[in-house]
Amino acid sequence: MPFVTKLTLESGDRHLLDDVVATIKEAAARKGVEFKGPHPEPPDDLRVPQSKTLVGDAEFDSWGYTVYTRTIEIVGHDDFARAIAHRDFPDGIHVAAEIEQQRQMG
Repeated sequence: MPFVTKLTLESGDRHLLDDVVATIKEAAARKGVEFKGPHPEPPDDLRVPQSKTLVGDAEFDSWGYTVYTRTIEIVGHDDFARAIAHRDFPDGIHVAAEIEQQRQMG
């Protein structure tokens, strides 16, 4: 029963995120790894209020930023998935990994 490693990569820098995902996809293609994705999710636009003082209602304009998310799946090839999940990613890239065991029908 193969394992499916699902990696979720997030960043505020869309170009850096896409470059990292493309590098992973190219490495998977060179090694013949079954690879699904990248699956982009709609960007999250976040707003953070900023106070001018510790007390009172005076505020600066809210600070806004966008978080981009890409999800990829690696089917089987546990050593490759482990190497990708443990590699050093550039600053600004957050990676989360989920591992799921697929059961065969029948």
